[in-house]
Amino acid sequence: MTPPPPSPPAPPPPLRIGNFSGFYGDRADALHEMLTGGALDVLTGDYLAELTMLILGRDRLKDPSAGYARTFLRQLEQCLGLARERGVRIVTNAGGLNPAGLADAVRELAGRVGVPVRVAHVEGDDLGDRFPGSLTAHAYLGGFGIAACLREGADIVVTGRVTDAALVTGPAAAHFGWTPHDHDRLAGAVVAGHVLECGTQATGGNYAFFREADVRRPGFPLAELHADGSSVITKHPGTGGLVDVGTVTAQLLYETTGARYAGPDVTARLDTVRLTRDGPDRVRIDGVRGEAPPPTLKVGRSRLGGFRNEVVFVLTGLDVEAKADLVREQLAGALTKAADVRWELVRTDRPDAGTEETASALLRLVVRDPDQAAVGRALSGAAVELALGSYPGFHVLAPPGKGAPYGVFEAAYVPRDEVAHTAVLDDGRRIPVLPAGDTLVLDEVSAPELPEPLPPGPVRRAPLGLVAGARSGDKGGDANVGVWVRTDEAWRWLAHTLTVDRFRALLPETAELKVTRHVLPRLRALNFVVEGVLGAGVAAQHRFDPQAKALGEWLRSRHLDLPEAFL
Repeated sequence: MTPPPPSPPAPPPPLRIGNFSGFYGDRADALHEMLTGGALDVLTGDYLAELTMLILGRDRLKDPSAGYARTFLRQLEQCLGLARERGVRIVTNAGGLNPAGLADAVRELAGRVGVPVRVAHVEGDDLGDRFPGSLTAHAYLGGFGIAACLREGADIVVTGRVTDAALVTGPAAAHFGWTPHDHDRLAGAVVAGHVLECGTQATGGNYAFFREADVRRPGFPLAELHADGSSVITKHPGTGGLVDVGTVTAQLLYETTGARYAGPDVTARLDTVRLTRDGPDRVRIDGVRGEAPPPTLKVGRSRLGGFRNEVVFVLTGLDVEAKADLVREQLAGALTKAADVRWELVRTDRPDAGTEETASALLRLVVRDPDQAAVGRALSGAAVELALGSYPGFHVLAPPGKGAPYGVFEAAYVPRDEVAHTAVLDDGRRIPVLPAGDTLVLDEVSAPELPEPLPPGPVRRAPLGLVAGARSGDKGGDANVGVWVRTDEAWRWLAHTLTVDRFRALLPETAELKVTRHVLPRLRALNFVVEGVLGAGVAAQHRFDPQAKALGEWLRSRHLDLPEAFL
């Protein structure tokens, strides 16, 4: 008798992967909270943003041994033994500009507290020698260097500049045995990683409908990731905040552009993402399709752009416009040498106000120039000298200083096979990480079919935010504003109403800029990319909201004709 064929091997169990940091400066106790709140396999910490790289670059100028997020060490000192006891591996990009230095510091810490751990790091992202004149120049690496470290038994993996989602794709590839050709699975992990990367933004933080849940102290998110690339986003029991389709949708739209979300591991198709409620504080993500990654890697460059100074004049009571005109005239001669001079009058005043503060407007002056002298004493001396000879009630929020350096962020691209992506193990072995063989030249995705418009009906003038949520953010000098609704009927209205022209009319600051609208029907969402609204990027502080964090909330506050059926 022929024996029955052997049963196929059981699929690996789901990978429970959480986040304990969404930026450099996030809640210090989050690592302990995540380790003690429930079962986990891996914890990720994301510390790097465009501005953070500039900050670390300036740190390294003062001390060549610096360049990494020192706060990670303080967090780890209290939790290393706990992580070891619970078998939780830690993956973090806190290495910044000096991952080898942080890996050494973690080993020193482990020896000092008596907890044996294997520490590995990933390098190859530093391309400073190819971009002379840059303060920092780092390629965005993918997750397979992290995967190599974990497969070799590392308990802690430290990286420099990797994509935020790589902190999840790396552990997933190691756990499930994925290869670079598993595009759909990798794309699912990228989407899960993008949801986790900003910490509590997935659990109710910065959420348009924040009044629907207790978000005073939202818990950090985690994903139950499966072998097919699907996942469930949730949080530890008893923690604050909310995980629902809305919070996950908001984070999916954050700092993205169109249907293709291209990265070094895979190109994830955001127009294939399906979100469904899977129980209280549980959202399932599935259906994600992936394509090959592009043939190039993005390089984030930061450099010193010059010097910047600022002074804010307080204008109280009557004749605000005339007072502002007087100050501009009085300072005109002192500002002739500055390359860039910007005035902005912010009308925070009210008539017949009950407090002096609410009777006051703010006149903001920002000057920039490559020469510190042109924005330093030239401005500060002239502004202070007005103290007794200008408009009635003259005072400023703070006296201007000598001028501070500001940074500029720029993106470049290099062929992926020219970057020496390397996993460096605890015993000194170096494992080269080869790029995927197949690549994709990205082109435009055909426009999705829009739903049927709503039939005409009664409308009422009201804020857009009564119907739609939004989340906005920065990518270099550009900003994105993702707008979504929660019902199919509202989607029929939004898709036809919020055109590029309507968007520009609602946000006049974008009227002369290039605005591109991307349609994501499965998310009931529109994503608008506004080019150049942030000037040279966050570090240049081109506008008072330099990361466009509140651009979406401004849009939601604007009034237009809403169908009465939605109100």
